[in-house]
Amino acid sequence: MQTMMNEKEHSLAVGMRKLWSDHVFYTREYIIAAGLGTANADAAAEILLKNQEHIGDAVSQYYGKDAGNKLTGLLKQHIKIAVELVGAAKNGNQQKFQEEDKQWSDNAEEIAKFLSGANPNWPRRDVSDLLKQHLDLTKKEAVAVLGKKWKEAVLAFDDIYTEILTLADALYKGIVKQFPDKFR
Repeated sequence: MQTMMNEKEHSLAVGMRKLWSDHVFYTREYIIAAGLGTANADAAAEILLKNQEHIGDAVSQYYGKDAGNKLTGLLKQHIKIAVELVGAAKNGNQQKFQEEDKQWSDNAEEIAKFLSGANPNWPRRDVSDLLKQHLDLTKKEAVAVLGKKWKEAVLAFDDIYTEILTLADALYKGIVKQFPDKFR
């Protein structure tokens, strides 16, 4: 039987979904702008990096400033690697693409390790699987955009959006379970 969320739980759920939705929306904005070579690519990357600070700030409310800063740093690295990955793909530099892809996967594992270390309700394998799926779907979207296969890009983004909501929900549920007194 499913119980209803109280106002505090609902606020956290909505907040997490907004932050992670912004993450994938601004990533998409960047991929399209970079792929088409439009001037808004830098602005999208800048806003995307700021979004990582917002995610870190949200986490710091429960795990402290140091943990929030650590997550922010890992997520900013995630974005910077993604920017390099898209650039390598756009320029057809397969060797650089493979190097950046490896760094991106390693970074995702660091994020999974950090999160699972902070909250026992976020099993490392589960978080790792969600992040791997996020990377795979984002690469699929980027390849479609760079190939100007717009329907494929939109379909990939639809999958990305569904996946990121799953991640956001897992994160908020883990926080509520770990800190039940904060949600009474």
